[in-house]
Amino acid sequence: MGIRQWTDGLRDGTRPASALVAVPVALIAVVTVVGIDVPPDVHLGPFLAAAPALTASFAGPRLTASVGLLAVLAQVIVAVNRSGLTDPNHMFQIGALVLISVIVTIFAGLRERNAAEMVQLRTVAEAAQRSVLRPLPVRSGPLRLASVYLAAEAGAQVGGDLYAAARTARGTRLIIGDVRGKGLDAVSGAAGVLGAFRALARQEEHLPDLAARLETSVAAHRIDSLNENDDWSTAQRIAEDFVTAAVLDIPDAAHELRLVSCGHPPPLLLREGRAHVLGAAEPGPPLGVGTLAGTRPTEDVFAFRPGDTLLLYTDGVTEARDLSGCFYPLAERAASWQGVEPGQLLELVCADLLRYAGGRLGDDAAVVAVERLPDAG
Repeated sequence: MGIRQWTDGLRDGTRPASALVAVPVALIAVVTVVGIDVPPDVHLGPFLAAAPALTASFAGPRLTASVGLLAVLAQVIVAVNRSGLTDPNHMFQIGALVLISVIVTIFAGLRERNAAEMVQLRTVAEAAQRSVLRPLPVRSGPLRLASVYLAAEAGAQVGGDLYAAARTARGTRLIIGDVRGKGLDAVSGAAGVLGAFRALARQEEHLPDLAARLETSVAAHRIDSLNENDDWSTAQRIAEDFVTAAVLDIPDAAHELRLVSCGHPPPLLLREGRAHVLGAAEPGPPLGVGTLAGTRPTEDVFAFRPGDTLLLYTDGVTEARDLSGCFYPLAERAASWQGVEPGQLLELVCADLLRYAGGRLGDDAAVVAVERLPDAG
C-alpha cells in the first residue's frame, strides 16, 4: 500500500483506521480494569485522555468522538466502583475528559477538512498538468520518445519545467525548458512557452527563426503579465523572468539533429557505451533575455544516427545532491544504461536520481529520452 493510499484510508475510516483504533480501545480497557483495583490514593483516570487524543491523530471526528465517549464511560465506571460519582476528584476528571474529547474531536474535523481540500487541490493540479504538459507521443517518424516529470514537493504536480514535441512535414521538433521561479507564475510562463512552441513549430522553416519567435513570445507574455496594480517587488519579479530552453529539429531524412541552446543544460548523446555532451558552440541567453542582449539565436548540427539515444533534461536533475553535497553525475550514470528503450531508460534515471538524492529533490526535474530507430527497409 502506497503512502497516499495509507493516509487516505486513515481519513475515510477504512481498514487502517479500524485496525489502529484497537490501540486506544485497549488502553481504555486496561485503565478501567486496573483503575478499579488500585489503592484509593492512585488515580489512573488522566491516562484515559490519551485515548481520544491518540485517535484524533489518525481518524476522523466521528471515530474520535466515539472513542472519547467510551473513555468518559470508562471513567464513570471507575468512579462508581470506587468512591462514587459525587467524589470531587472523579467529577473533575470526568469534566476534564469530556472537555479534552470535545477539543480533539474538533481538531480531527479540521484536519479531515484540510486533508480533503488538499486532495481536491492535488486533483486540480494534476488536471492542469495534463492540459499544459501533455505526454510526448511514443513515436514520431523514425523516433521513439519518452518523458517524465518529477515534482520536488510531495503532492505538487505542476511547476516551471516544460517539454513538448511537434511533428512537421520534414521531421520532429522538440523543446525542453525551465521557467525561472516557482508557483503559479512559473506555471503561467510554462504554459505560454508551450503554447507558442506548438503554434510556431510548423510555421518557421529554420530553427533559429523559431527560437527568435519564442523569444518575442516570452517577452510579450512578460509584458502582458504586468498589472498596473502590482507592487514594485511583483513588477520587478515579472520583469526579471526568463526561460532556459533547448530547441531541437530532428529531420527524418538526415541522420542529424539541429540544436539552438538558450541558456539550457546541454543534451547528452548516448552512443556505443559513451555519453557525449552536445555543447553549443555559441549558446544563447535564456528566452526573455535575448532581446535585451541584442543577440540572434544560432544553431549547431550534430550527428544523430540509428541506435543513438538523446537525453534532454532540466537542471533539477544535474543539480540534485547527495548527503555529501555532490551533484548528480548524470552523464556518468547514463553511459552505463544504453541499449534500453527510452521508457526503460527514464525509469532507470528516475530511480537512481531519487536514490542518490535521498528520496527528495531540491527542484522540479523533467527528462526526455529520444531514440533514433533503424532506417526502414
